Amino acid sequence: MAHPTEDPVDLLIVGGGINGAGIARDAVGRGLSVMLVEQDDLASHTSSASTKLIHGGLRYLEYGEFRLVREALIERERLWSMAPHIIWPLRFVLPQTQSPRPAWMVRLGLFLYDHLGGRERLPGTQTVALGTSAFGAGLADRKGKAFVYSDCWVEDSRLVVLNARDAAVRGAEIRTRTRLLGARREDGAWTTMIADAAGERRVRARALVNAAGPWVAEVLAGAGGSQTKRGVRLVKGSHLVVPRLYEGNHAFMLQNPDRRIVFTVPYEGRFTLLGTTDEPWTGPPGKAHISDGETRYLLDTANRYFDRRIGEADIAWSYAGIRPLYDDQAGSASAVTRDYVLDVDTGPADAAGAPMLSVFGGKITTYRKLAEHAMRELARFFPKAGSAWTAGATLPGGDMDDFDAFVRALVTERPGLPPVLLRRLARAYGTDVRVLLGTARTSGDLGEDLGGGLTVAEVDWLRDREWARTAEDILYRRSKLGLHVPAGTAERLESYLAEVSATPVAA
Repeated sequence: MAHPTEDPVDLLIVGGGINGAGIARDAVGRGLSVMLVEQDDLASHTSSASTKLIHGGLRYLEYGEFRLVREALIERERLWSMAPHIIWPLRFVLPQTQSPRPAWMVRLGLFLYDHLGGRERLPGTQTVALGTSAFGAGLADRKGKAFVYSDCWVEDSRLVVLNARDAAVRGAEIRTRTRLLGARREDGAWTTMIADAAGERRVRARALVNAAGPWVAEVLAGAGGSQTKRGVRLVKGSHLVVPRLYEGNHAFMLQNPDRRIVFTVPYEGRFTLLGTTDEPWTGPPGKAHISDGETRYLLDTANRYFDRRIGEADIAWSYAGIRPLYDDQAGSASAVTRDYVLDVDTGPADAAGAPMLSVFGGKITTYRKLAEHAMRELARFFPKAGSAWTAGATLPGGDMDDFDAFVRALVTERPGLPPVLLRRLARAYGTDVRVLLGTARTSGDLGEDLGGGLTVAEVDWLRDREWARTAEDILYRRSKLGLHVPAGTAERLESYLAEVSATPVAA
């Protein structure tokens, strides 16, 4: 049976998480032709199931991961400057009241943390007395001291989408809900078969990038003749969202007796995010859910530290994801390296010139640097490709100096629109909010409100420019409005999306 054949591309990237989207953006900006295929929605698995932090990984110092921590710390402020609407500073409180580590060891680690990565804009570590500091509010035990240090928050799934959007604007083809069926080396290139709702089609590519995350081994197995000695170790991380546990805009890093740590982070105004866990995942990759044991672990941690007691009835939402970590043979899931390894397989001699680059491990903070390293590995196959360019290149909507000043100006420009709505839209879309709003001066100008301030104008933007296709895409990945909208919103949204499903999508 003959299948339609697409135009050939330089890179076919498999995987629409943060690494695939980052590599697509970097590669197309160097002049390569790029197609990215993702079997589900963008960021539908690991990249939307993180603790939503841009951080160096303080605890990784304990495992000697100095290179990883330094790279992540350097990237932290760089990414903040590239997307200040979805990334912003956050202060973390590290109480010593129940610490299994001596205070001198923690303070030494924080000294390294402050100086290892060339920190410029974020404030350094300070020591506070929990009994007198506002940072101690809400804690059950306010005796003793805590260290307060800096990291950043990120809207993780939006970071993926913005990288994909920038790649698409520069000429990449982003295809969601499109599966790689198989690939084989043929005449110095890859012949691949992909499938979407419209059917199967053939794509020729000079190189294949395997950024499939938990499915990296499956992609390798489906690419004829490809092999690697690298391995992936799947670890599940789960999170809870509960009513706000304490006042203030700071986070906590809580130390448990088993030496594992749990973060508590202010979330969506009314909530606190708790996570994460580290459990081995022994089954095939797939949709993950929090277990009863993980739920008890996170609730017990919160109840050990905070005045406010919580139970299962208080859980507003939970989510879990499978982290595809590089298998370094560590004894426990918590100790497995979060560093990344890139493997280039050129196949047998007669297939020279048809490489497959596979990505093992990685963390969201270092995705941009990972993409640079991936392109360095592929450079010998594409000698005419341009040089590295993404450091400091703003992401869509990120061209602003001060987010709060931008919001004030927006409120002044649009006095007929609710300031709360404008701030939420600015957080999601940055300076692109003006394009989304168009000539709208009142809420009515944005079309029907489908629930909780989600208007037809915003849904159309997400569908036409951000590949959103379902209510879940919109309510829980492009936004977290699912935690706020009234009952029936998802159904109204699905009905609207069904009505416009025949409308062509703009890249």
